[in-house]
Amino acid sequence: MQNKDYYKTLGIDKSASQEDIKKAFRKLAHQYHPDKTGGDDKKFKEFSEAYSVLSDETKRKQYDAYGSNFSNMGGGQPGGGAGFEGFDFSGFNQGGNGQGFEFDLGDIFGDFFGGSRGGQARTRRGTDISVDIEITFAESIFGVTKTVRLTKNNTCSDCQGTGAKNPSDLIKCSHCNSKGKVTTTKRSIFGTFATESVCPECRGVGKIPKDRCHKCRGEGVTKSESQLDIKVPAGINAGEQLRLSGAGEAIAGGEPGDLYIRIHVKKHPIFTREGSNLVMDMEIKLSDALLGAEMPVQTLDGEIAVKVPEGVNNGEILRLKGKGVPHGNLRGDILIAVKIKMPRKLSKTAKQAIEQLKKEGM
Repeated sequence: MQNKDYYKTLGIDKSASQEDIKKAFRKLAHQYHPDKTGGDDKKFKEFSEAYSVLSDETKRKQYDAYGSNFSNMGGGQPGGGAGFEGFDFSGFNQGGNGQGFEFDLGDIFGDFFGGSRGGQARTRRGTDISVDIEITFAESIFGVTKTVRLTKNNTCSDCQGTGAKNPSDLIKCSHCNSKGKVTTTKRSIFGTFATESVCPECRGVGKIPKDRCHKCRGEGVTKSESQLDIKVPAGINAGEQLRLSGAGEAIAGGEPGDLYIRIHVKKHPIFTREGSNLVMDMEIKLSDALLGAEMPVQTLDGEIAVKVPEGVNNGEILRLKGKGVPHGNLRGDILIAVKIKMPRKLSKTAKQAIEQLKKEGM
């Protein structure tokens, strides 16, 4: 049987602590769990097998000594004899099961199964959504407020999310006896486990509408257009993401999801950004490089006359302080790279002048 690298599977070093192992597994489990969009059942089982061994100190020592085939060395089957394949995780929310799995599955998978630590029902939550907005280079430097319009599930304006024709006309939920939670008992290879989940009838509220709201048909949410003002902070970088808590999809009897805003910045024809500084090239004539000059530069704050010193070198950097990217109460600088434009042809007079300079050792 091929030896498996459990450390590589979880993306950790061999010196990783138990907390590092748990964090790595939790991250991968949330990303690839089969119940999530984009989940991968095969990868999930691989991560689970790796975690079941590395999270157990005894099995980890045996694995480090003999590899993933340590069961053939008398170390027991990786993953407690059967791994995680075919196991019903929804009924397993208590840590310590007598089979070597000393992690709390309720803590890790509560988002998927509606449970939480201690067997308490987890609050329902709406779906997160994301949008992309494009801003100008100047807007990324100084900040801007952008208005976006989204069509999404919003709390019903008629019933305030209660689902009732009269928002205050609610009656006791008989399905959960107004507790908002229901207990489910499930059997597994490890025994019988009881879990609490949100009541499907009242969605955790404990009450149901006497008469349903006509607008949302008792759902408590309606699909409608929302207008949001997005405040983009000064100095934001292209590719950064903002989060508006509670601005995502609404859900009856629960909390709304979040809205994530991905920022795209248009390229500037002159400037590029390096941290809190703005960088640009400035082309000057040879005569200006030798004798000095004043050159107009169009900054984001308007046009500024930049003094080019006598004898400036090609590639030399001129600095405009305080005209760059804001950071805190300060601003970065504009860095100007001097590019000397060499003439392609010289007049007779120019050649004579340069010959004279050559004689003078210049």
